[in-house]
Amino acid sequence: MAKDTCEVTCINEEKVIRAKKDLAKQNPMEVAKIFKALSDDTRVKIAYVLSLEGELCVCDVANIIESSDATASHHLRLLNNLGLAKYRKEGKLVYYSLDDDHVQHLIETAFEHQQEVMNLG
Repeated sequence: MAKDTCEVTCINEEKVIRAKKDLAKQNPMEVAKIFKALSDDTRVKIAYVLSLEGELCVCDVANIIESSDATASHHLRLLNNLGLAKYRKEGKLVYYSLDDDHVQHLIETAFEHQQEVMNLG
């Protein structure tokens, strides 16, 4: 028998009811979209470099991730559509940055956690 599962069923009804009420007030499908977008390593790379640099033009992002401008633009557009990134146009250039401090913290925390996990192993 697996050691990481309960051997008997024991439900804490108070916690279950409270958790279900709290969960009903949230929109987990929308939050899942954020993580789905970040499940692609190219988009994580882009989010990471934007967290470091603050703002980059599409051409710089393409160069950093070693892709075409069209590929970088596609990934940046998806991050923008999900509210993770924003852009501004200056003449013929388009500059992207992370949408806000929440996204910045999410990216930083994910990379910090990954480093901690690697150091434990």
